[in-house]
Amino acid sequence: MTKPSVYLETSVVSYAVSRRSRDLVVAGHQMATREWFAQRAQGYAVFVSQLVVGEAARGDGDAAKERVGLLEGIPRLAITSAAGRLAGELVEWGPVPRKAAEDALHIAIAAVHGVEYLLTWNCKHIANATMRQGIERVCREAGYEPPVICTPEELRNDD
Repeated sequence: MTKPSVYLETSVVSYAVSRRSRDLVVAGHQMATREWFAQRAQGYAVFVSQLVVGEAARGDGDAAKERVGLLEGIPRLAITSAAGRLAGELVEWGPVPRKAAEDALHIAIAAVHGVEYLLTWNCKHIANATMRQGIERVCREAGYEPPVICTPEELRNDD
């Protein structure tokens, strides 16, 4: 039996290695993310893309090094022309705003590669219930099954 596949969006990587926040909600998300990596990640075939690596490498040098270090050994999905076209359609047809084009590309990479889950803490432009139907519609109209977009709290493989 093959493991279900999951694409890690950059916010998950950031929450996994960042210093503990004083904001209680953010601290809870950080704990849930660290727990997911420690207890659940092994139940999935985990993937990222060069987009995730590039985003993780931005910012403070030490923090960026830690984020990129977490990604070592995780297979990269190619950013194909098909993913670029689908990302453009996600923006053009409205579910994802133009200012969030990179977020559309994360969704498109996962969809084009047939990844089952997209794991994110980006609830503004990715894990957003008001956008979900539009994202799913655009993906399906383009011939792709959309990934299930969820947070580490939601993605559980408990028996």
